[in-house]
Amino acid sequence: MSSAFENVMDALQPAPAPGPGRTPGKVGMAVLLILWAGLGVLPFVVAVPDLKLATGSVGTPGTLTVVSCEDLGRGRYDCKGSFAPDGGGDAIPVDASPDSSAGDVKPARLTPEGDRAVPTGTSGVLAALTMPFLGVGVLGFLPYVLLYVSRARWGFRAAVLLGCLLTLVSLAGVVVGLVASYA
Repeated sequence: MSSAFENVMDALQPAPAPGPGRTPGKVGMAVLLILWAGLGVLPFVVAVPDLKLATGSVGTPGTLTVVSCEDLGRGRYDCKGSFAPDGGGDAIPVDASPDSSAGDVKPARLTPEGDRAVPTGTSGVLAALTMPFLGVGVLGFLPYVLLYVSRARWGFRAAVLLGCLLTLVSLAGVVVGLVASYA
């Protein structure tokens, strides 16, 4: 192994536990860990509807044409579009993704509510996977913290390696998802 990696591993070894009154206690630590796990799982839950639309398992197939994007300031946009169903019929006014540009034409799926359209295909699926990849990054070092809190004597190196790997996978997934959403 390289000396740089060993230096990182040495820095991440558990330190002596702080004195009494300096930690949240067992109940407080359990609450914090549950909140951390919930924060990591939440992006997966939030992404399910968009993933279902992007993969085509729900919604009406058609074509989204972005009609306008209004600048709301501070880098925020409100985009409106027109959705034309593949089966024919009148175009439906919908909300478009804020990462769209006026004039964009993309294959999309209309939500069952009929209020917005989500791009489909590879770029739509990659864009919808951005949030789950973010969740992977949040959960990356949770095993290490669990080992530390439980005062385990072994497994720290594996937990650090797993955390680093998951963080890199998360970073790559988020970047690819963001690039796909703007493509």
